[in-house]
Amino acid sequence: SESRTAVLLEPFVHQVGGHMSMMKYDEHTVCKPLVSQELSFYESLPLAMRQFTPQYKGIVSVHLKKDSLGNLTLIASPSLQTESCGRLDNAIGDSSVTIWHKCKWAASTGTGSEHAFVKWSHTQLTKTFKDSCPGKMLLRTDLQYRTDSLLEDANRNQPERNSYNPWGLHCHRQHLNRMSSKHNENKLHQFLLLENVVSKYNYPCILDLKMGTRQHGDDASEEKKARHIKKCEQSTSASLGVRICGMQVYQADAGHFLCKDKYYGRKLSPEGFRQTLHQFLCNGNHLRTDLLEPIILRLKALLSVIRKQSSYRFYSSSLLIIYEGQEHKENTAPLDNHLRFQKPNCTTSHGTTHSRVDVRMIDFAHTTFKGSKCNHTTYDGPDHGYIFGLENLIKILQNISEGK
Repeated sequence: SESRTAVLLEPFVHQVGGHMSMMKYDEHTVCKPLVSQELSFYESLPLAMRQFTPQYKGIVSVHLKKDSLGNLTLIASPSLQTESCGRLDNAIGDSSVTIWHKCKWAASTGTGSEHAFVKWSHTQLTKTFKDSCPGKMLLRTDLQYRTDSLLEDANRNQPERNSYNPWGLHCHRQHLNRMSSKHNENKLHQFLLLENVVSKYNYPCILDLKMGTRQHGDDASEEKKARHIKKCEQSTSASLGVRICGMQVYQADAGHFLCKDKYYGRKLSPEGFRQTLHQFLCNGNHLRTDLLEPIILRLKALLSVIRKQSSYRFYSSSLLIIYEGQEHKENTAPLDNHLRFQKPNCTTSHGTTHSRVDVRMIDFAHTTFKGSKCNHTTYDGPDHGYIFGLENLIKILQNISEGK
């Protein structure tokens, strides 16, 4: 049927880090360009690690579409390969299909099917995002994002404030441009289908941490290797084994998200890292102390698992810490234009119930392990650089918990 043959891929509005575009396939599923080394990791994932990674759902074919105006979109074509590689939760008749039909049939009065894709086109993406069918489903009217030093233009001008995290759209535009310049429309690209780990959150607060003391993969060129080593040396990757790659945290007092990008994270000192971690747990009114214990417990559980994974090296992978930004009864008053988002002093709130939190490892394009189809080098023992980062992260959170 029509609903099974094409899904219009949308930019994933909660992408806070990375350089590759993450796309939304349906409410519970995201997709990204397939890298064989990452596929190999998911196909042979140790059972103990599954609770700390997104569920792998299969592979889908994707092609670029350009309309008569030159606008670009990505279209996924579900196939039998998708079915055999893993179950797509509620894929049939769920949001991917309804979004597809809304976008498709909303333009049925046009002269051709190509007009169905105009709203989510490359050139119009930013200005029509809030007005699109999927945009309205994704965004709340009282929700806005703070865009600190994010995405300055060539003249170092700040972008206008938008009601979404601009990083994902930045990656999406770059990705479409790369695909368009390198490939023709008929070429099919394979994308990985993965669980959308923030789909259950209304106001997902997300911290993207690049883990480990080494970031380059075994296959990196000498130039890339030198570049990554320099980034590590000049950031907290060397001193702490972890650095911030992106963040969005809901500010309850303002009804905004505060966003930080990877460039901000690279400049932080160890003390700046600690302060940003504190900021991630601060909702503008108070420090969310109710989150500290569950996050620390989950990080300790992950640490225990990583210590037992011999030969694995998670080069350039990230760790997401996620929590629900909306407390039981949020006062989402409209934002006053002169209001500052970053409160220097957050009072402490001692919650009595543990809020739902999550910790997930992502991005395994450079992960290597014994027996991998793409294995270049075999290592012994666990990934000590990753363990070093996890131990420091836990220590800093424990210090915050103790008021240090």
